[in-house]
Amino acid sequence: MTDPWVALTADTDLVERLGELRHAHEVFTTAGRLELPVRSVVGESWRRSARARVSPDGAAQVELGADELGPYRDGHPLARAMPVIRELMSAYATDGEHLLAVCDAHGRLLWVEGHETTRRRAGRMNFVEGARWSESVAGTNAPGTAIAVDRPVQVFAAEHFLRPVQQWTCAAAPLHDPRTGRVLGAVDITGGDGLAHPHSLAFVQAVARAAESQLALLAPSPAPESVQLSALGRDEALLVAGGRKIRLSRRHSEILVTLARHPEGLGGDELLIELYEDESVTPVTLRAELSRLRRLLGPELLLSRPYRFAAPVDADFDTVARRLASGAVAAALSAYAGPLLPGSQAPSVARLRRRLDDQLRASLIARGDPGLLADWAYSPWGEEDLPVWQALAAAAPPGQRPALLARARELDAEQR
Repeated sequence: MTDPWVALTADTDLVERLGELRHAHEVFTTAGRLELPVRSVVGESWRRSARARVSPDGAAQVELGADELGPYRDGHPLARAMPVIRELMSAYATDGEHLLAVCDAHGRLLWVEGHETTRRRAGRMNFVEGARWSESVAGTNAPGTAIAVDRPVQVFAAEHFLRPVQQWTCAAAPLHDPRTGRVLGAVDITGGDGLAHPHSLAFVQAVARAAESQLALLAPSPAPESVQLSALGRDEALLVAGGRKIRLSRRHSEILVTLARHPEGLGGDELLIELYEDESVTPVTLRAELSRLRRLLGPELLLSRPYRFAAPVDADFDTVARRLASGAVAAALSAYAGPLLPGSQAPSVARLRRRLDDQLRASLIARGDPGLLADWAYSPWGEEDLPVWQALAAAAPPGQRPALLARARELDAEQR
């Protein structure tokens, strides 16, 4: 096999392969041992599914009800790509008795369309609009795994982690924001053994490229004076201004994050207090940093007396805060890429980081949505967050609670 992301070659014996995979799945789910001929991408996904305490006999959960689904997907960036996705896939799905599906970056199905009989069959396993098919909830499956690994992938029959899904074959490819490269979701084709062919993965990859091209065409050109600042989940912020992308040093990142929070500007003495814990740091040191930063950005972008941006700044941490303030918890979490400049000890940055994390965590716990709580708990920054694990254990379906409670007790003992 030349492409590890393709489930089968054109000359694979389907019956033989299916028997081998069913045996391997049984061995893994009962003994935790991987056996050939499981592909590496599938084996790694099975391990992630097991770590997330997904039950092989479980089911995907519907998270977005009818009242939430419509407004959420209407405002989702992928809504603009749906016309071209439908144009390319609808006839193929309907004629082949398949389904086309598009999910968001959390694996929630926003659109499920295609052959009516196939839709009814798929509905019995909750492959429906509003259901969550991320690996952490539904185990190995094409849309969830494509998002997890950020690669197009095909999943055949018993390669699915959930046994009720093993009658299906699917192929999916991630969809990206053409401006930032961020994963927006995935496009998927789901059906029976007729999709068990390398061509189905090639097809869905081509659809994903066409959809991303459409998004790029429809994206408004940034105004020359626009400034975007990305500082979540990274120690070195990224500034996009005037068509330039500038990766900043840690100290310059701290300066710009602080100034973004003070559009009115800060004097040198005020900025010194915001940035340095060490009172021995002199104003001369800060002025030298600011001089280097102004040479890097240009005096037309960073003004002085007081120090401030010359144009409004669209910062990712402000986006999260605005969404939380409006009660859009799921949207806030989707924009949260991790703690703000996690390695920074600058007082202003540390305060903002704590405030944002605390507000988001409190909102997630109050919302009590098991899918959103799982996103936080299984992230690098949430894996030791005891209150979130406790909330997840309380909100999860009964079959998942024992393992989640065990993890919460383990964390409680470690943190005493």
